[in-house]
Amino acid sequence: MIVLVTCSGISNTGKLTTQAACSLMQRRPGRFQWTHVKKSAASLEEECRGGEQIIVIDGCKDCCAGKKLGATNITPHIHIITTDLGIEKNGMADVQYQEIERVVAAIQGALSGE
Repeated sequence: MIVLVTCSGISNTGKLTTQAACSLMQRRPGRFQWTHVKKSAASLEEECRGGEQIIVIDGCKDCCAGKKLGATNITPHIHIITTDLGIEKNGMADVQYQEIERVVAAIQGALSGE
């Protein structure tokens, strides 16, 4: 099981992390598990411990998901930051389908070693 840890913030890029994780779970049922950093550190650690790989998806350079996971002393195998993919953080704007696809493609590429 691959654990997807998202920041799930309220900005467009935060919402994008959740939508990308949900998209991956729908495409590959049983391969991905999703959790977010709004949970307690203990709950987050428990959910990540069973994962064969941990992927952090942060919406911006604040790296809320990465920091919260770091507090549990778990190091992610992959760390994706949506703004590094050329997606602009612009407040409460709606997430666009092509942005979800860009994040999903980045995760799939990282998993396949591209």
